[in-house]
Amino acid sequence: MTLRIFSLVLFAAALPAQPPKLKLWSLQPVTPPAVPAGAPHPVDAFVGVQHQAKGLRPNGPADKLTLLRRATFDLTGLPPTRAEQDAFLADNSPAAYEKLLDRLMADEQHGVRYARHWLDVLRYADMDGNDGGVMPASGSIWRWRDWMIQALNDDIPYDQFVRAQILGNRHGGRPTLTVFGTRARAEAMPQDQFALGFLSRAALTGNDRDQDIAIQAVETISSAFLGMTVACAKCHDHRFDPIKQSDYYAMKALFDPLALRTVPLATPEQIYAYGKAVEAYRRRKEPVDQAIEKLIAPYHEKLYAERVSMLPPDVRAIVLKPERKRTEAEQKIADDYFPVLRIDPPKMKAIMPAEVVKAYDALLKEQREIKAPAGLESHVIVEEDAARLQRPTYILTSGDPAKPEKDKPVAPGFPFQPADTDFRYGRREGFVDWLTDKENPLFARVAVNRVWQWHFGQGLQKSPSDFGLLGGRPTHPQLLDYLASEFTRHNFSMKWLHRFLMTSAAYRRDSRPVAANQKIDPANDLLWRFRLQRLEAEPLWDAILSSAGELDRTIGGKSFQIVKTDSKQSIFLPKDGTFAARKNRRAAYMTRGYIPSTEVMAHFLQSFDVDDGRTPCPVRTQTVTAPQALFSMNDPLIEDATAKLASRAQKAGELPAAVQLAYRETIGRPPSPAELDRALSYLGGDAAKLKGLAWLLYNLDEFLFVR
Repeated sequence: MTLRIFSLVLFAAALPAQPPKLKLWSLQPVTPPAVPAGAPHPVDAFVGVQHQAKGLRPNGPADKLTLLRRATFDLTGLPPTRAEQDAFLADNSPAAYEKLLDRLMADEQHGVRYARHWLDVLRYADMDGNDGGVMPASGSIWRWRDWMIQALNDDIPYDQFVRAQILGNRHGGRPTLTVFGTRARAEAMPQDQFALGFLSRAALTGNDRDQDIAIQAVETISSAFLGMTVACAKCHDHRFDPIKQSDYYAMKALFDPLALRTVPLATPEQIYAYGKAVEAYRRRKEPVDQAIEKLIAPYHEKLYAERVSMLPPDVRAIVLKPERKRTEAEQKIADDYFPVLRIDPPKMKAIMPAEVVKAYDALLKEQREIKAPAGLESHVIVEEDAARLQRPTYILTSGDPAKPEKDKPVAPGFPFQPADTDFRYGRREGFVDWLTDKENPLFARVAVNRVWQWHFGQGLQKSPSDFGLLGGRPTHPQLLDYLASEFTRHNFSMKWLHRFLMTSAAYRRDSRPVAANQKIDPANDLLWRFRLQRLEAEPLWDAILSSAGELDRTIGGKSFQIVKTDSKQSIFLPKDGTFAARKNRRAAYMTRGYIPSTEVMAHFLQSFDVDDGRTPCPVRTQTVTAPQALFSMNDPLIEDATAKLASRAQKAGELPAAVQLAYRETIGRPPSPAELDRALSYLGGDAAKLKGLAWLLYNLDEFLFVR
């Protein structure tokens, strides 16, 4: 890996500053190819061509229970129940499998599963920020997730899915002619305002000081929906793809006018009642606050003065200057030094006399007991700011918002922009018209490849967010173009795409290796078997709780947090009410994010390779580490689940029935006769040992992997 990176660096250094115009395969028009003969399903027809050419003999179909577990985890992220296993085995009709897929996609849990996939790609985080601050959208960002779950369950067309998150209007922003002969924009669906969480999530400060909204919009939209690494042109022209630095900042100009806005979701009655509650709270709290300020003043001033004296002279001068007299640049410097100058209570207590510490603790306790009223419901969105709309956009030196190159202004635009692009109705509107156009060669190709990756474990284009030169070429280019053209023809229906891919023989194949095939295609790039896939963190958590009979499958709502922070860490976290109290929900609702001095994400998520949302995650890393094994062996969740699964199994009756239940709840099939015999020998007639059997089942590879 090190040698490869070094070679790429040398290659990049040898390239000219402005790359020649490259004829990338991905920028060529999508041309529907003719389907080869030889298989009833088009996917298998295209795949079969390479099987014949390479002398591969593909595996036959997987057995029914293996296929049921595979499809159920794939479409809902949950294991099949025993009732679902019985029903599928009993259905011997030719359309049994197709009925299964339709049922799973109609299940509201389907949206939870695929929202989690998309939110990885689009940088979802409940919390993101620096010490001293959390992203303003933190308290309401979960509504973006809820919007996405509902949108996927409703199967809104993919082009509308993308438009809603960039414009807040799935129907676009271009006015159309009404029956009265006037032009009007299509009215946005009210719920689409929550989709703008995609953009508002990027801002780390209320005034978006570092231009995070625009910068993250460029980098996330280009990788997620175009499959292009436009981010590589932030500091210089792209070394490999036909994307100039000016293209990056032209695209940034589309989003530069955006500012945060908080949209209240409360009724007038709730607003009035809240105002009265706030007044009462302030009246109770004010005398306590004043007493604390008076008590700590000499100690705070002493420590603050010591810290200020250690600052560089130029910074010290800025910090000591009254805020109203600071320039914008000086204010940024002062804000940046806030964490250095902040005096935490433990530091003050260290220099206080014992009697003062006692008085201070009593006042702090009294202050904590005065509870603020629960805040009004609101949601943070983005909207165009008139003043920002008039500001020019410049290329930034090294991508630093504080270093605009005033001699290099750029007009709004984007990479690969057609000459006839129409910005009359808005910057983003003009861009989204091109982005979601059926003639855009990247839009459908990138989408179908991403969905293929989620079903098959690897995309036809292995780098799902890089369709440029370094991303390589797809293993089955004609199949990719066929899928892209059919996806467009079926009105961008994602559920149609799921069903189409999963009804192929390629998806239904057995996953067992075959020595002769492995010699020809060891990586299974040519799809002669189904790729063995490890459960990601979320379905693993869900499967454990489900088998224990404890999983809360409620759809929607706030995230929950299982990290226990200490008192120092907690000062960086949002106040009470940000997170849900229930902790037995699906792991898609588990808090994720990053703040430097605070643990935000559960160790479980980190151990099983969940990203924190600071950057897009098109493919999760899959590691094999000691913490994963230790979790499966010793974690309190496993300890609790083994006891509860054992209790459920014991209620099944005799020990053979108990073993059957435990197997079916964990790995989705009954034990073989040999497995049943070994399990009964282990139990030795002692039902108390069912807990040990449950522990063994949770530690099987077959529990952790989907075959």
